[in-house]
Amino acid sequence: MLRNAFEPWHLLLIIAVLVLLFGSKKLPDMARGLGRSMRILKSEAKSLKDDRPDGTPHAESAARH
Repeated sequence: MLRNAFEPWHLLLIIAVLVLLFGSKKLPDMARGLGRSMRILKSEAKSLKDDRPDGTPHAESAARH
């Protein structure tokens, strides 16, 4: 059903609408901000994963018992 959901012309239409709504000057700033936030999220998730020793149960499973 969703196999051919996004064809190339769909993506072109989405890009055109974004340029019309936000303007060509705002889009690079928005993409830069999104990239920064994704890097921060990735580094925080990695630090949380590295902080917990392997034998420690998750907080959710510990709360259930």
